[in-house]
Amino acid sequence: MKLKQSLILLLAAFATSGAAIAAGAAVAARADLSETDRARVAAVTTPAISFEAAEGFEAMQAGATTSTRPVSTNAFSFFSQNLSFEDQQRFVIGNGLFRKTWVSSPASTQASDGLGPLFNARSCQGCHIKDGRGHAPATVGGETLSMVVRLAVPDPADPARAIPDPTYGSQLQDSAVAGIDPEARIRITYEDVPVALNGGETVTLRRPTLTLDDPAFGPLDEHLMTSARIAPPMIGLGLLEAIHEDDILARADPEDADGDGISGRIAWLAGPSGEPLLGRFGWKASQPDIREQSGHAFAADMGLSNPVVTNPFGDCTERQAACLALPTGVQERLGAEEAPADVLDAVTFYASNLAVPVRRDVDDPMVLDGKEIFYASGCISCHAPKYVTSREAAEPALRFQLIWPYTDLLLHDMGEGLADNRPEGAATGTEWRTAPLWGIGLSTTVHPEAGFLHDGRARTLLEAVLWHGGEAQAARDAVVALAPEQRAALVAFLESL
Repeated sequence: MKLKQSLILLLAAFATSGAAIAAGAAVAARADLSETDRARVAAVTTPAISFEAAEGFEAMQAGATTSTRPVSTNAFSFFSQNLSFEDQQRFVIGNGLFRKTWVSSPASTQASDGLGPLFNARSCQGCHIKDGRGHAPATVGGETLSMVVRLAVPDPADPARAIPDPTYGSQLQDSAVAGIDPEARIRITYEDVPVALNGGETVTLRRPTLTLDDPAFGPLDEHLMTSARIAPPMIGLGLLEAIHEDDILARADPEDADGDGISGRIAWLAGPSGEPLLGRFGWKASQPDIREQSGHAFAADMGLSNPVVTNPFGDCTERQAACLALPTGVQERLGAEEAPADVLDAVTFYASNLAVPVRRDVDDPMVLDGKEIFYASGCISCHAPKYVTSREAAEPALRFQLIWPYTDLLLHDMGEGLADNRPEGAATGTEWRTAPLWGIGLSTTVHPEAGFLHDGRARTLLEAVLWHGGEAQAARDAVVALAPEQRAALVAFLESL
């Protein structure tokens, strides 16, 4: 037993060495830190090599912003604990707008109309259930309210790139206002995929197949690319935006120069003037910040124009004449958009300050064993444990916080099993941004039907791990080879986050 523990410790130390080097390089490059700060930050962000006890401040996984409220179904809906009274009021206003139900135009509630004409949900909360993650349909033909389907076709000028479908746009809207049909119905079926684990256990995965039925605006393009996406959790977004760019750049290794099999790439995006912006948000890191992400969600999910996407017809295309003929909610006295700047800014502030819950059981021996296995299996090569946020973050409450999101915010090839074969932004059809893990253990507490991975196919954390492939294949195989009690410890660690 002692030999086995020593071997795990050795593997953990080996797995953390690359992460430690990357973290050190990032700290040395950070212009927002003094020499004293650099030494402090390097000390607290070096990955653990001892697992006898929890690390200092590990339970407060989002620093001073961490919510210490009792665990409940509202665990993801509290504001950052260090907000000023004035900012708490801003948060409450944003919360009201996030939950607000929009209606179609014209309507007597003129500040709330403009929905659609095509849409997926009537409110932000309609997809992000209790600020948590969405889910895949439990049965064939089941509801898809917290799931959307992204669309694209190959770019004729460059088939390796994708452009919006000329008829159905960049996202399928399966709801519509009166007088127009929804674009199509989403149908997902599943094939059982058994996976044998060491110790005699078998886990049955679900491989989804997506079909679009009853297209309302003509036949679907024979080259149409589709990608089902569930709503991701909303917690900790402002802290992810506050991670210093140098910390992310230091972890990128697109050519796998260190030979560890992990080749994370930066999702470089083009800004308004063509300047390079680092993608951080969305399943494929296709948005640079929370305001852009929120503006695109207003437009694509609810058909609401805003300062980011000014088209009042949302995702309607030129081939959808019936959609373009309907009234909009633009009112001159309220501004040029259906969701004007003050609405978008309030929702952005709300999304930036949803607190990450305090961790549970950080000193539990089983959780500590699971943490050691997580490190030794190589999971931290992508799920980088911790950072100290920038001293120059936009929001004072988010500055210079030691946080534990377990992500590198980079794009990684996750293999054919998870591929949607739809390029988006800088990502290929097999690449996904490393998802943050903080709060993941409370996902089903907040929403019992919550799913895992981009399309919700995984019903449990272990299923999610077993779908990993590509750059994560070795880590996935290491989990398959674990003894049953070791896998149970790994899951216990994840559930503590």
